[in-house]
Amino acid sequence: MPRIPADELLVAGVWRRGRGAPFRAVDPADGSVLTEVHAATAEDVDEAARAAAEAAADPAWRDLLPHRRARLLHRIADLVERDAEELAALQTADTGKALAETRALAASAAGTFRYTAAALETMEDALTPSRGPYVTLSVHEPIGVVGAINPWNSPIASDAQKTAPALAGGNAVLLKPAEWTSLVSLAFGRLVHQALTEAELPTALFSVLPGSGRVVGDAIVKHPLVGRIGFTGGTATGRTIARHAADKLIPASLELGGKSPTIVREDADLEQALAGVLFGIFSSSGQSCIAGSRLFVHRSRYEEFLGALVERVRKLRVGPGTDPDTQVAPLVHHKHRDTVAAYVDLARSEGGRVLCGGAAPGGAAHADGAYYLPTVIDGLPNSARTCQEEIFGPVLVALPYEDEDDLVAQANASDYGLACGIWTRDARAAWRIARRIEAGTVWINTYKQFSISTPFGGMKDSGLGTEKGRDLIRAYQRQKSVYWGTDTAPLPWAN
Repeated sequence: MPRIPADELLVAGVWRRGRGAPFRAVDPADGSVLTEVHAATAEDVDEAARAAAEAAADPAWRDLLPHRRARLLHRIADLVERDAEELAALQTADTGKALAETRALAASAAGTFRYTAAALETMEDALTPSRGPYVTLSVHEPIGVVGAINPWNSPIASDAQKTAPALAGGNAVLLKPAEWTSLVSLAFGRLVHQALTEAELPTALFSVLPGSGRVVGDAIVKHPLVGRIGFTGGTATGRTIARHAADKLIPASLELGGKSPTIVREDADLEQALAGVLFGIFSSSGQSCIAGSRLFVHRSRYEEFLGALVERVRKLRVGPGTDPDTQVAPLVHHKHRDTVAAYVDLARSEGGRVLCGGAAPGGAAHADGAYYLPTVIDGLPNSARTCQEEIFGPVLVALPYEDEDDLVAQANASDYGLACGIWTRDARAAWRIARRIEAGTVWINTYKQFSISTPFGGMKDSGLGTEKGRDLIRAYQRQKSVYWGTDTAPLPWAN
């Protein structure tokens, strides 16, 4: 068992109990209670925001040169790498994810801090071409206090993707993890707090404030001292945050839901496509915004491909995340498992055929956990709710297509536009389809591969703005233009 964090939040640079009601952290593999944590309140958020604004304005932080801020990021990466095994085990206990995945997420978090540190050390402001008797410069400055609101599916990686560029940009951060999976974020907070303390920097630069979105998230978004919001989560909540950000005239980046198409052309390598489709939807137990949850197969190969796919899905190993043989771990919470099951029941009522799965696994080993069998459904039109709404579980809907125009029309007939996968041997067709599909990320003959160096964002209801990439820090800064006159004569108008 990993070390369970104490019932303390990081508020305004101090570890103490939250003022809110306690909530339970539950291991979804067996339903056991890991611990109780007292949630933050609006009062806690206000205290953290006010202290964060003071810390962001402190000359010790405000005037810290970029290469010295980069040292802080490298130190946080060192600490994450040092505690990677414990962070992975804690995330597995709290989210149910397989250890292989949580280890990769911890490594990703450390890598994010290292990449951001390198970007910070090499980032340049601009001396712009002059068009008069003056020197013109474009410079970037911190926003001040930023809010980072993350979901429950990949806490440590999501925390790093917002915290690293925000700190690199010279800001203070209010981090709100999901109530269901706050433990690894609290452990991560200890590491950031340690790095700030060692560097003799204001510890109020970073707070960790778990609790419900309706209380803590709302308080962060509406707080007058918060000048930017980074949010990952559901589209409905994202719309609400966007409205509040518009009212305050502050920037917001929103990484929202998805119903991503995976395309198997008639010329695809069957083995490569089968492995990719399985990984794209059933890894992470389908709890991924970019999960390839809509499968489009050319009609000439539809029956062949679907038959081979169902045969392999039935062989996937369902079990606890601590078992190295597990491929499909439990869902994050029993309530979420019930939501996924309700969508499969909806598919049946819509006329869909459940080809495999469609239920919780039987047997004593799975009885107390939030398990759901990997499920494949066909026989539905693309307009069915099951084909249009994000399920966020191990559920794949399969649809045939006739030709490329039919494929593109069906794939784009969605409110979402987050990701897409294409399996083909035809390079020209791959490029053509990739450019026609409305999605922020397209994978060709691979899926769910990520790099911190490559921007990530969505189209349509899948989001606004991007994370990652070479310019990730600039999203957490304000741009300012400076004109420096060089003419010794007075401005002629004044004469």
